[in-house]
Amino acid sequence: MIKEVNEKNCNFIFEDYYTSLLELLQAVTFKKGFNILNHLCLGYYLRDILKRGDLYVIFDDLRYKRNALTYYGSRMDYETAKQAIEKCKK
Repeated sequence: MIKEVNEKNCNFIFEDYYTSLLELLQAVTFKKGFNILNHLCLGYYLRDILKRGDLYVIFDDLRYKRNALTYYGSRMDYETAKQAIEKCKK
């Protein structure tokens, strides 16, 4: 179990938080009768169905950061990763 976020683990911790957020959103949409399996459409669900443009903006920013890590090998600096982790918690 990781007890603190540091420069070495911040990107991994962010990815874990994002994955948890993604699974939570998928569970909510499944329960409501939607079968949304991609990240982009989950954002549209927040924006268009729930009318939560504020959450859409946050989620889309987190999605973009996660894609940069996963698909392009980019790494966030410590402060950016910490801020992204905090956004996942909201």
